[in-house]
Amino acid sequence: MSSNPKLEDNLRAAILAEPDAVLDDKDLMQALVTANERARGDNIIDLRGIAMQRLEARLDRLEDTHRSVIAAAYENLAGTNQVHRAILRLLEPVEFEDFLRTLGNDVAEILRVDKVTLVLETTLIQDDPAVDKLGGVLTVAEPGFIDSYLTYDRSGQPRDVTLREIHHSNRRIYGDKADQLRSEACLKLDLGEGRLPGMIVMGAKDPRHFSPQLGTDLLAFFAGVFERSMRHWLT
Repeated sequence: MSSNPKLEDNLRAAILAEPDAVLDDKDLMQALVTANERARGDNIIDLRGIAMQRLEARLDRLEDTHRSVIAAAYENLAGTNQVHRAILRLLEPVEFEDFLRTLGNDVAEILRVDKVTLVLETTLIQDDPAVDKLGGVLTVAEPGFIDSYLTYDRSGQPRDVTLREIHHSNRRIYGDKADQLRSEACLKLDLGEGRLPGMIVMGAKDPRHFSPQLGTDLLAFFAGVFERSMRHWLT
């Protein structure tokens, strides 16, 4: 028979067999501490209990931080893998048209964006059937267009990588998808001495996809590889 009639024999035996399981169960220990406080009454202040509560709250915060750090690390690793895969895919084409189509199709899919456009400045603005054949991945613009586009919502010098929400989409860049896109990443390209700049614009339907608070290192790396590839094609 149990020495405590309120506790069933099988439950008491299970606790005695594995007391460590009770100590490791946070919710169970909290219930026991609460029951003990009720038994003592309201006139007794348990300083040790108060200290334990504070330690538990601090532990909870540390666990939340730990989970956040791990989640951020996994997200960063996933982003790194995406960019590496996109770069490797860009290095495969042997023809310039295939290179651009890969940017607009395969790279956009790998990076999980809804639209990728390459903007090149030129002094000769005219309709070119070759540009139309590329399905909207390439557009040409007059000199100064890129810097103006990068700074239309802010003052100062244009950044190499700009992340922002889209409030009024530019149809010249996004074409038929302009009304669907809500955030963008703009990567300014240095195409070499004596050449006008270029720009890669990535658009997403999610307004938080390219939030200004996000890091830009991976996109800057992608832009660096792409502009070197473009210099090769332009030679």
